[in-house]
Amino acid sequence: MFPTDSFASLSRRQLLQSAGAGFGMLGLAGTLQDAGLLAAEATPRQHIAPRAKRVISLFMNGAPSHVDTFDPKPALEKHAGEQPAGELGRKNKGSGFMPSPFAFAPRGESGVVMSELFPNLAQLADDLCVIRSMHTDTPNHEPGLLLMHSGHQQPTRPSLGSWCSYGLGSENRNLPAFVVLCPGLPVVGPQLWSSAFLPGEHQGMSVNTNDTQIDKLVANLNHPQWTRAEQQRQRELIERLNAIHKREHPQDAALDAQINALELAYRMQVEASDAFDLRHEPQAMHDLYGDTTFSKSCLLARRLVERGVRFVQVYYITKSEKQPWDTHADNDNKHRKLCADSDRATAALLADLKARGLLDDTLVLWGGEFGRTPYAQDDKKGKPGRDHHATGFTTVLAGGGVKGGLMYGNTDELGMHAVENRVHVHDLHATVLHLLGLDHERLTYRYSGRDYRLTDVHGRVVRDILA
Repeated sequence: MFPTDSFASLSRRQLLQSAGAGFGMLGLAGTLQDAGLLAAEATPRQHIAPRAKRVISLFMNGAPSHVDTFDPKPALEKHAGEQPAGELGRKNKGSGFMPSPFAFAPRGESGVVMSELFPNLAQLADDLCVIRSMHTDTPNHEPGLLLMHSGHQQPTRPSLGSWCSYGLGSENRNLPAFVVLCPGLPVVGPQLWSSAFLPGEHQGMSVNTNDTQIDKLVANLNHPQWTRAEQQRQRELIERLNAIHKREHPQDAALDAQINALELAYRMQVEASDAFDLRHEPQAMHDLYGDTTFSKSCLLARRLVERGVRFVQVYYITKSEKQPWDTHADNDNKHRKLCADSDRATAALLADLKARGLLDDTLVLWGGEFGRTPYAQDDKKGKPGRDHHATGFTTVLAGGGVKGGLMYGNTDELGMHAVENRVHVHDLHATVLHLLGLDHERLTYRYSGRDYRLTDVHGRVVRDILA
């Protein structure tokens, strides 16, 4: 920095030369960081006492309707057919406000209100923390998905799971800290579990759950020819060669990441064969969860977290639709079908975790990238849907240090906007990290000359929902 009293004596040429050199150093910092020659500062792992050890995120790809699930709006009946006020009403080509056809009622001793679409979760209402005042910055899928997963609308930042892996590591050195269970690729693809500029070992390990047979679920677990002893001899040789190379090229981040990945793959041959094999589960457990792709993924998520995986991301995607909850048409019938599957599997997961004593320190999230409009989007077949909606929606949490039996925040009487105890995506992220013992303002990584964090310069911990 220049002393303030020296600016007057600088010529334009001197100022540009000095400033230009400074910009060059910023670029050099990024280059050195990428090459592993500029080490990141050590990050304190847990800054506060953790309430949760692990996270399971159940992501409803496409965005469920809040007014049909957890946020009843009886006023929609009174205003049915009316257009929303202002610009939204002028742009809307649908038939106006559309009441939900589903009955809502208080559930459990706490009286958490939810739709008839969730008969199984209704039995666990006292374990649910329903945030009904979520809001986000965009009503479009791609940037909305990226924002919900990484806190940024561009595919340049590490995902929430990667930050958790970076901050906490894995409790099981033979399994990844961050696992993604996804039947095919979502619209944005691997960017949703990318480690971006964090070390590569923190990227989510993606598993295609279209086929849950162990030999297809995790490919190449066993070498087709060599025995474990033969692989061990080869591994020892490679370790000696790597040691020589690392002495000649110290602080090679790319090499370190590759070595860590290969060593983990080797160790996984035994551990993953057990962890990912659903045949080890009794029939009663399969009957509890159900026989759909999503239900099997939920059962697999439980097997992974009980073996020390820190963060498991489970996507609700079908073979025919990458965004099944994107109900622009036939909203009511599609929600009947989708909620039936999601309700059974989600309730089974919570009940299973609770029975095993794992729910208290496992945080479970349920929700999508935004909500859906309280007004209709007309369909040519006469089966109206609901459009994307970013200014008010619902996310459900359970376990892991949050208050059960709680309805937090509110949207207005028509479900249009979050108006009470508003919770932004950044606030949700800050709260998740807090529950894991991580201060979102202190969990940083130095890259390209500056410190980055998941919540950037935003976010607050929603302390009212903490147990």
